[in-house]
Amino acid sequence: MTVPAARTRERTLSVTTLAAEFHAPSLTDFFPPAVLFEGTPFELDRLMLIRILMTAVLCVVMVLAFRSPRIVPRGLQNVAEIGLVFVKEQICDEVLGKETGRKFFPLIATIFFTVLFLNFSGVVPGLNISSNARIGMPLVLAVIAYLAFNYVGIRKYGFFNYMRSSIVVPNVPPALHVLLIPIEFVSTFILRPFTLTVRLMANMLAGHIMLVLFFSATWFFLFDATAWMKVFSPFSLLAGLGFTLFELLVIFLQAYVFALLTAVYIGLAQHAADH
Repeated sequence: MTVPAARTRERTLSVTTLAAEFHAPSLTDFFPPAVLFEGTPFELDRLMLIRILMTAVLCVVMVLAFRSPRIVPRGLQNVAEIGLVFVKEQICDEVLGKETGRKFFPLIATIFFTVLFLNFSGVVPGLNISSNARIGMPLVLAVIAYLAFNYVGIRKYGFFNYMRSSIVVPNVPPALHVLLIPIEFVSTFILRPFTLTVRLMANMLAGHIMLVLFFSATWFFLFDATAWMKVFSPFSLLAGLGFTLFELLVIFLQAYVFALLTAVYIGLAQHAADH
C-alpha cells in the first residue's frame, strides 16, 4: 500500500472511530424507562423521582424557613420572605390589585415556587434535568391555572354571560362576529393552557439538551478524541458553564412568566365584561 493510500485509510478510520464514539443523545436519555414499580399504575422513572425529590425539598425549605418565624427575619426565613414578597408585590398586587391579589396569592405563590424548584434540578449535578422538561407537570400546572381563571369568571358573571363576554367583541359589525367569535374562543379557552404548557416544557427541554451537548462534547474531547482535538475541550467546557449561568436565569424567568400569566388570565376573567 502506498503512503498516500495509507494516510487516506488512517483518516477514514479516524473519522469512523469519532463517529462511533460521539453520538447525539437518544430519547431514552430524556425519557428513561421505569425504575420503580414497573408494570404497575404507580411506576416511577428517573424524572418522576426527581419531581418527587424537588417537591420534598420545596416543602422542607418552607417548613424550615417558617417553623419559628422572627419579626426581623434572617437566614433561610429571610430568603423565603424575599421570594414571597416578590410574588406578592411584583405579580399579585401589580396585576390584580391589593385586594384581589391577596385572595389569589396562595395559588400564584404555589405555582411560582413549584415551577422554580422543579426547574432548578436541571442544573444540579447528578440530577441534570428539570422534570418540567416533560409535558406532564407543565400540563398539570396549566390545567390548575385554566380552572382558576375560568372559575373566577364563571363565579362573577355566570357561565353564559362569562362565555359571551369572553368571546364576543363589542362594537364591531355583526358580520365580523362569524370570524371573531371562533378566534376569541380558541385564543381564550384553548391557546392559553396550550401555550402555558408548551412554553415551560420547551424551554426546559431545550436547556437540558444544550447542557448535555456541551458537557458531552467536553468529555469526548478530553477522554476519547485524538490528541490534537483535546484543545477544544476548554472551549466546550466554558460554553457549558456559561450556558449553565444562562439556564439559571431561564429557570427564574419561566417561574415568573408562568405565575405572571396566571395572574393576568385571572384578571382578564374578572373583568371579562369590560373589554
